[in-house]
Amino acid sequence: MKMSTHLEIDSNFPGGNIVVERKHEHEVHLHQELRGTGLDWFYWYFRVSGAAGKTLRFYFTESKAIGVRGPAVSLDHGATWSWLGKETVRDNSFSYTCPKDVTTLRLSFTMPYLASHWQNFITGLKNDNSFSLHKLCMSEKGREVEYMLAGCQQAEPQHRVAITCRHHCCETSVNYTVEGLIQWVVDSNDSDAQWFRNNIAMLIVPFVDKDGVEEGEQGKGRLPRDHGRDYEGESIFASTEAIRTLLPHWGADQLQVGLDLHCPWISGPHNEVIYLVGCQDQRTEREQRRFSEILEAVRKGPLPFYADDFLPFGKAWNSSENFTKGKTFSQWLTEMHAVQLSTTIEIPYANAHGAEINQESARAFGQDLAMALVSYLRNGS
Repeated sequence: MKMSTHLEIDSNFPGGNIVVERKHEHEVHLHQELRGTGLDWFYWYFRVSGAAGKTLRFYFTESKAIGVRGPAVSLDHGATWSWLGKETVRDNSFSYTCPKDVTTLRLSFTMPYLASHWQNFITGLKNDNSFSLHKLCMSEKGREVEYMLAGCQQAEPQHRVAITCRHHCCETSVNYTVEGLIQWVVDSNDSDAQWFRNNIAMLIVPFVDKDGVEEGEQGKGRLPRDHGRDYEGESIFASTEAIRTLLPHWGADQLQVGLDLHCPWISGPHNEVIYLVGCQDQRTEREQRRFSEILEAVRKGPLPFYADDFLPFGKAWNSSENFTKGKTFSQWLTEMHAVQLSTTIEIPYANAHGAEINQESARAFGQDLAMALVSYLRNGS
């Protein structure tokens, strides 16, 4: 079959986001769509067809939109990804030579993670006695928002842990980390994983902003309030309201740990390291620092983690001025009397102390995170 040589660019698929301004021979001028947000943010994800054998240069015209390892590319419709590399980047543009036998490819700021990835992942889990799937609520646009229970399922657990992802829907790295964590807890024969399954019940919300994930929105700075600030007063989103209802009931007096996973800004200080975000409450900060030290000690995967990268309250962006629009999940959780460790963990899109963050390395960090939870809870929280 003869391949089309007519260059087409679109975002008409789950997670897609782009505005094409103009195309001229082998140059494309475009920018990310900032639908629904009050901030200038950087997420984009589009499909290219008719580019077989061509070298193209893509120019972003409105603001910084390319990460530290260049864009990510997928040749299998978004299932697997690799970084193009910073050598393809010039200012706010990048070049790519499409293989001659590729009819369509996808390019993105990040390595996307959508509901289809989640479905493929849970289908591949082997030990279905160690997890169960549940409905949290229906989203504003009629999508089911799910949660998973994993770990101790058959008896009363000694400990409970809650983990949330995608309060800001563009922050994709965290879902690969959660995959690695769940895979280890559910399927590993490691003695620590077996201890986890016997003693810890874990609740995971993979997509707090499910609509934003599937519709390719930024999520950060969503108007009139983003999901990550919707834990004060009356929640305006169904998912955050449902979390606020579910967790006190599910956790009761055993919910000791809450982790909210995020991705930071594109690059620069505290944006290319993995770190915990410090709490204003001193008791909570002590536990956050202790967990950081445990995580550094147990880490075995390829992504570096150092307790000294901890960002205390009052430093850089972590200040009162950044939380004027409402409480975060972590701040809200500190108000539950049994909770001892509540924290945000920032996992960059592409770089951690010079190490490459990709689908596999992010999953490996999830296993490190799981082992740190075992050590933290097993040895007395």
